[in-house]
Amino acid sequence: MTIRIGVIGASFAKAAYLPALRHVEDAEVVGLASARIESAQSTADAFGVPHAYDDWQAMLREHEFDLVCIATPTDTHAPIALAALEAGAHVLCEKPTAMDATEAQAMRDRAAELGRVSMMGHELRFNPNRRKVAELVGSGAIGEIRHAHIANITSGWSDPASRPMGDWWSLAERGGGRLGANGSHQVDLLRWWFGEVTSVLGRVETVVADRLDKNTGEPWTATADDLVHMVLEQERNPIADVFLSGVARHNMDNVTQVYGSEGTILLTNSDERLLLGKPGAEFEDISVADPNADLPGVNKGIWNVSFVALMQELCGAVREGRSVRDGATFEDGLRNQRVLDAAKRSHAERRWIDIDG
Repeated sequence: MTIRIGVIGASFAKAAYLPALRHVEDAEVVGLASARIESAQSTADAFGVPHAYDDWQAMLREHEFDLVCIATPTDTHAPIALAALEAGAHVLCEKPTAMDATEAQAMRDRAAELGRVSMMGHELRFNPNRRKVAELVGSGAIGEIRHAHIANITSGWSDPASRPMGDWWSLAERGGGRLGANGSHQVDLLRWWFGEVTSVLGRVETVVADRLDKNTGEPWTATADDLVHMVLEQERNPIADVFLSGVARHNMDNVTQVYGSEGTILLTNSDERLLLGKPGAEFEDISVADPNADLPGVNKGIWNVSFVALMQELCGAVREGRSVRDGATFEDGLRNQRVLDAAKRSHAERRWIDIDG
């Protein structure tokens, strides 16, 4: 079976989706749409995609797709996903799921009603080191979970003149911000490892609101969050602490730490070393290499490499007419979105927010 694929959004698709799909059996990317025809055409030419569009709706009208992959600004996720589902396609959608849980639920419900395969772009579920963390936690290798800590501290938004005016990642009205960009990944990992989030305490701040266009110097105002702190209570973890900053002056990497009654797990993105500590012993390096990292044409870094296994699993589900066995579905996307929404509400109301269901 040839899986006919349409891709909407060129930037991340060029970095991750399209290189990964070259390593998926019988996957054929038929069309690619982007907001700018120049971007769509150049990416299509680079990857041998026959049709390029600056209108995703026209692309959906003119082709019958088995799978549509969405890598666009957050405020477009729900409209595009719903239209693709109605057009008969299965759907992969980038994170964060949507603008809010209402949109995310509409996506989840319609995919279920139509019997479509759905997947969220939480590629880190396919990273071997993070899968090893899930295995260690699930097997009880570090005993009872006592707390977890995740920090992602970068400098990308620190300089007021670092981003162009109208950059959607800096606009709350378009679904930008660190909470959605990185926090959605962390929430998905924590839910995967430790079960559902039951309560959230959050700070969602815009620290550097006054900005200058990186090209012209013209002043503009950022409305999306550039600093986030969440404390989560979970079914199998009494406390998870997540701190995200894009406004530090130095990059301090992404660090994940899990503390149990019988051991400790440490993981850092910069060197992708996974360490396990047991009582009375030195930390042991138990890192797991990703076999897809050396595939031709796949870009470096866990975000790009992990998409190979994600796309293989997603296309396998489409080909075999089954639900995905691994990865995050639209159900997960909805549950993740409820946590993000709760963090924003907690900030606004300055209190813990309980999550039902």
